[in-house]
Amino acid sequence: MTAPSEARPRFRIRRPTRPGRLAAEAAALLVAAAVAFPLYWMVLSAFKPAGEIQSAEPRPWTLAPSLDSFRRVLEQQDFGRYFLNSLVVACAVVLASAVIAFLAATAVTRFRFRFRTTLLVMFLIAQMVPVEALTIPLFFLMRDLGQLNTLGSLILPHIAFSLPFAIWMLRGFVKAVPEALEEQAMIDGASRARFLWQILFPLVLPGLVATSVFSFISTWNDFLFAKSFLISDTSQSTLPMALLVFFKPDENDWGGIMAGSTVMTIPVLVFFVLVQRRLVSGLGGAVKD
Repeated sequence: MTAPSEARPRFRIRRPTRPGRLAAEAAALLVAAAVAFPLYWMVLSAFKPAGEIQSAEPRPWTLAPSLDSFRRVLEQQDFGRYFLNSLVVACAVVLASAVIAFLAATAVTRFRFRFRTTLLVMFLIAQMVPVEALTIPLFFLMRDLGQLNTLGSLILPHIAFSLPFAIWMLRGFVKAVPEALEEQAMIDGASRARFLWQILFPLVLPGLVATSVFSFISTWNDFLFAKSFLISDTSQSTLPMALLVFFKPDENDWGGIMAGSTVMTIPVLVFFVLVQRRLVSGLGGAVKD
């Protein structure tokens, strides 16, 4: 009978940290601090009293936080309407661009037709055209369509600008889903529409979330289109337009500007928290077989 072997203690050898890794982590911390500092200064200025904001010696802290700037922002006339307008425009763009991009990405990936490659190249070219160069043509287009001074003049252009990026990104997610899965669903009696919405859609949902974040941020922070297409009807203005109230000829209300910017940032943070898990999966890559 063989004697049982003696239990040997296991020692965990800790490898020394490489200098290169320490340098990379230090660089990452510096970049994160540089990115976060403007946000910190914005929130700090929103809570500072007027005397500290206008001080010739600004300090990166305050010992007397105040809500006066937020009070002026929230008491501004029609602020709630501006917030609702921004929310309607952003949600409409996110939903419409997600559905259209999903269907278009499926079409250019699963079907073979003439000028398919040309169409994909056009999507890339559309991303290279600056928005400022198209503002004047879009103004005349919105005027001819009778959409000036309406929320439609903000929704339609943002959908058009969001689609090329969304279609190109979702194409990789749709392509990663094996065609054998679709064939198996067809054998089991599923129609193409059922496969599209009950099988394919959940698999590419992380990619849809990632593209939706891009659409939401660009639409929520838009100032150029709102300033160009909303000319006379202030009831259709959005939150970026509401900040113009605090820019005055004699002296700008920096506390109100920073408080309004902070309020504008809150919905973006909430949106990030809601889609955080899906967003990480979407940015990590397409689904695997």
